[in-house]
Amino acid sequence: MKKWIDKIKNKLNLSNKLKGADIGIDLGTANTLVYVNGKGVVIDEPSIVAFNKKTEQVVAVGKSAKVMLGRTPQHIEAVRPIIDGVISNYEVTEEMLSYLIRKAQGGKTIIGPRVVVGVPSGITNVEMRAVQDAAKASGAKEVYIIEEPMAAAIGSGLPVLSPQGSMIVDIGGGTTDIGVISLGGLVSTKNITIAGDKFNEDIKNFIRSEFKLLIGDKTAENIKIATASYYPSGEKTSIARGRDVLSGLPKELIISDKDVHEAIKYSLDKIIEATKELLETTPPELISDIKRTGIYLAGGGALINGLDKAFEERLKVPVKVTEDPLVAVAKGAGAVLSDIDKYKDALIIDTDEIKT
Repeated sequence: MKKWIDKIKNKLNLSNKLKGADIGIDLGTANTLVYVNGKGVVIDEPSIVAFNKKTEQVVAVGKSAKVMLGRTPQHIEAVRPIIDGVISNYEVTEEMLSYLIRKAQGGKTIIGPRVVVGVPSGITNVEMRAVQDAAKASGAKEVYIIEEPMAAAIGSGLPVLSPQGSMIVDIGGGTTDIGVISLGGLVSTKNITIAGDKFNEDIKNFIRSEFKLLIGDKTAENIKIATASYYPSGEKTSIARGRDVLSGLPKELIISDKDVHEAIKYSLDKIIEATKELLETTPPELISDIKRTGIYLAGGGALINGLDKAFEERLKVPVKVTEDPLVAVAKGAGAVLSDIDKYKDALIIDTDEIKT
């Protein structure tokens, strides 16, 4: 009898090992994060794929592909398959998701995982279908889609299922998603293509215009992370290395936080203005809740020094940065997987039902 019970247990253990763990994915323009139930965020990789144009084979994905940007020979191309939060290159996205899902699973599985994918608010049915197809082609058994402001709110612990109004601003890599939430749904949303990548572009353009120095995306991003501030002191600095526009020779100079502020202030103000516009169309009952509980900032842009204070001064509403702004969407997607029925209304729909 004991041998028979042990055999059943062994079969069940084997079945569990071959069954894919449920996965939440924040499919971002700059980075893709993968959340596995019971483990948390296990992958945070740049949304970049390098492939050989001669053989059409993938050479590298994620961090190993990012270091190739601007350094590849002619037959190798490093690309970002996600533009402004939506798929621009289906085949490359599929390869990237396959790599990330396999890595998250940590081994071979027979039964694919259930996957919840965070996408920008307001994407079209065609774009949602592309997300579903790419995830399923990558090995997912079931695919659910949730809008990023909702996922970020869930991941930040906001009371999204209650009748209380909550507001979140998710400043990602390609887009900023702003949402007002109540009773498990988005009451109103606004999506703008001003976010981390735009800040990088602003910094590159400013340094070229003011200092006649050409720098790359990676350098601009490093400068942003090290010195971006809405209220600069002039004390924080970064080194910018690139090519002198006039001589064509290598050159480096010191960039202060005041320079970076001057470069990105207009874009930051546009995000604050977009938030103000959404507040102006929000029902009065929810406005009173938001006035009391505050606006929450998530995403990498929430980490810009002093941005929360700038929001407060302009909007006259308390503003808080969420506990884990970089992983809020991925955590929210994972929380949904823990109880699909509970958060059913928070999902756009099961994408099997999307009409093309």
